[in-house]
Amino acid sequence: MVDLKIAIIPGDGIGVEVTAAAWEVSLAAAAACDVNLAATAFPWSCDHYLETGAMMPADGIETLRDFDAILLGAIGWPAKVTDDISLHELLLRIRKEFDLYANVRPHKLLPGVTGPLRAENIDILCIRENTEGEYSGAGGRVHRGTAEEIAVETSVFTRHGVERILRYGFEMARKRRKQLASVTKSNAQRHSMVFWDDVTRQLSAEYPDVEVRSYHVDAIAARMIMFPETLDVVVASNLFGDILSDIGAAIQGGLGFAASANIDPIGRSPSMFEPVHGSAPDIAGKDVANPIAAISSAVMMFEHLGHTELATTMSDAVARVCARGIGGRSSGSSCGTRRITDEILLEITR
Repeated sequence: MVDLKIAIIPGDGIGVEVTAAAWEVSLAAAAACDVNLAATAFPWSCDHYLETGAMMPADGIETLRDFDAILLGAIGWPAKVTDDISLHELLLRIRKEFDLYANVRPHKLLPGVTGPLRAENIDILCIRENTEGEYSGAGGRVHRGTAEEIAVETSVFTRHGVERILRYGFEMARKRRKQLASVTKSNAQRHSMVFWDDVTRQLSAEYPDVEVRSYHVDAIAARMIMFPETLDVVVASNLFGDILSDIGAAIQGGLGFAASANIDPIGRSPSMFEPVHGSAPDIAGKDVANPIAAISSAVMMFEHLGHTELATTMSDAVARVCARGIGGRSSGSSCGTRRITDEILLEITR
């Protein structure tokens, strides 16, 4: 009997390699924990677009709806397909049509991993609004190619969208160190960001046990580098969360360690889990990509699905391998994708 049905989209570039590694580790840990996994792989990618004229089939969303979760490798290969097509027609389509409004990105130094900062107790949870804000896609271009060309990109902030992502942040803070940092640029964006600050203050009354501080995005970017140990849960809009979580990835040792989840907290749709590092076409097929971010994304997937023992088995194995000095670099070039994967598999069998 199958306990979990997982849709796998390896995607492009190193996504293919790291997703294979993550699933191999998942199967080994599942066998150790007596969990039955079943996967269906979908070839949706830039190559698929070149072959079919679409990043995913017209019924792709309905196909994915039958799964418990989605494990994504990476999307994008700009030399083949421009990013505005690959991003909007696959990744953003899944996020928006499934209303995966909470993008969750943990930033924590693993044992044996040396980050660029002197701080060692980095443990930040970045929560990014995932469906509206600056990436809503509202806008357009007119008079293309002329001296009078105009481009308009409109940010969209709704009370529904802002309130639910902030509330999710408050709930996560309650489970951690009870500290919430709300990020805006309200000194310059006097409508949308002042609105975000207003909603933060209103909701804070419902969470008297959570310490709330509002930061401008430039100030918290500096704080993440200078005083990362002072931050717990950080909640930001789509654009600001995107940028801040890349700072978080850098201070945790690099993109090779940065996992993420695109979550529907209500559970109406399958949530999607992916490493943050992107497709990195320049190193694809060279056995140098660090698979730990993809494996950690699978850990987040099993945690979300309620299989705590399975998730812990995987994360503990990763931590022990890193503590031994294997996989402790973002690119993994000192060991290689295959070597890191094999060492994690060995830890699981122990």
